[in-house]
Amino acid sequence: MTLRVYNTLTRQKEPFQTVQPGRVGMYVCGPTVYKPSHVGHMVGPVIFDTVKRFLTYLGYKVTWVVNITDVDDKLIGAAPKQNTTVKDLAERMTADYLDCLKALNVTGIDRMPKATEHIAEMIEMIGLLIEKAYAYPAGGDVYFDISKDDDYGKLCNRDPEQLEAGSRIEVSEKKRNPGDFALWKGAKPGEPQWDSPWGPGRPGWHIECSAMSIKYLGRTFDIHGGGLDLQFPHHENELAQSESYTDQTFARYWMHNGLLKMGKGKMAGSVGNVINVADALQRVSADVLRFFLIGTHYRSPIDLGDFDPKTQELPPGIVNAQKAYEAFLRFFERYQRVTGRSFYDLRAPTTLVESRSKDLGEASPWFASWQAFVEHMEDDFNTGGAIGILYEVLNRLNRFADEKKIEAGGSAADVEEFSRGVLVLRELSQILGLFHQSPAAKTGDNDQLVAGLVQVLHDLRSEAAHTAEAVMDLAKLVQVLIDLRNEARKAKNFALGDQIRKRLAELKITLEDRPGGKTDWRLG
Repeated sequence: MTLRVYNTLTRQKEPFQTVQPGRVGMYVCGPTVYKPSHVGHMVGPVIFDTVKRFLTYLGYKVTWVVNITDVDDKLIGAAPKQNTTVKDLAERMTADYLDCLKALNVTGIDRMPKATEHIAEMIEMIGLLIEKAYAYPAGGDVYFDISKDDDYGKLCNRDPEQLEAGSRIEVSEKKRNPGDFALWKGAKPGEPQWDSPWGPGRPGWHIECSAMSIKYLGRTFDIHGGGLDLQFPHHENELAQSESYTDQTFARYWMHNGLLKMGKGKMAGSVGNVINVADALQRVSADVLRFFLIGTHYRSPIDLGDFDPKTQELPPGIVNAQKAYEAFLRFFERYQRVTGRSFYDLRAPTTLVESRSKDLGEASPWFASWQAFVEHMEDDFNTGGAIGILYEVLNRLNRFADEKKIEAGGSAADVEEFSRGVLVLRELSQILGLFHQSPAAKTGDNDQLVAGLVQVLHDLRSEAAHTAEAVMDLAKLVQVLIDLRNEARKAKNFALGDQIRKRLAELKITLEDRPGGKTDWRLG
């Protein structure tokens, strides 16, 4: 088995060969921090966190850098509308972004440099580009001259005229060519600014990533990642200025992840259809979101399905991920019944060298699943295929438990074999960053109250067929849960509201929301 990675630059899968043996330098473009993180902002971090986890599993020492753009046109435009400063807005939105990363178990980022802390490196880089005649000052601005770069456009596989025709190019009379892009922007009143040899101003967007990636990973590093929407102009310009600066290959592999779709469109603040991560986590667990984001191959679009932001309904993509997640939760409960141990407490190998899965023997079904999982991941990090193997392992474990009557007192040998399979499931799922925290660890007082009330309901449901008194008690208790659900929804605790509806449905009690906020119920 050999890891192969699709390279946007060459448009083909290539054997993975690093600059330094056994080490990987990876740079992924981070956010411009001017608004709260929505689910689409988590696509790249979750995907590349999974990439790092698998590279680490294979034995590589990975350094992963994600930048924070804390000075940019979008920030400068957003701050006055919120009656705050660029610095304050950037700090608040950075904190929100970090909270979202933590919630989704994105733990692999080693450095998160901020643009405003690397102005000196950018100025030095711009100065050398001017000295080498790749860039020119123009009335307080500095532009990169794309006509001086013979292979400009190679990342997008288009010539400069095609790129100009298909994109929104910033217009300026100071430019020599329409496609030239800003390395430095002269100061405007009220904007953040720094001193430079070309006058006060601030850096252009593209130069930020070149300066920070080179500083922390070297002039040539292994993987440059980001969303497909960044391929042009950001990555094309970044590539051009970096290789003109160093006269060396900038990144060996360019990886671009697909974007989040919502039915026929995309999730975007301008459309008004965003689902902020903080709001989504009120309704589903972080594991569900991670399940959803890595459920397809990273280069493919990720489709949420149709979503109406005016309603409280979850989009189909997340609903399906929730169902898949719950199948695993039910199995974890089964495992605990059989062994008395929590799946979340299992300590599985974290590297291929440590893995006992490869030593199970080819006759073992767990070995075949482990091998298929690794092969999917070695084929350009195919997480969609890898998750398919998780389902396969889950189904095999359930069948094995049924056939061997594990819960009815199976033999010690069968329980041991069952446990080996569970350990393989743990090993593979942690490569994908899944199931890092038990839902029980987040259970609050209301959740425990619901569980207790539902248990009483379960008992009353059985008695209701025999006594009128039990029917009356059942009705009163259902109303208590309806009231609790309504209060939860008013407080925007949608997770609790959804839990109540789900638990009642399990007892064949259906809730029907009526106009005006009234909720009726019926026995199914």
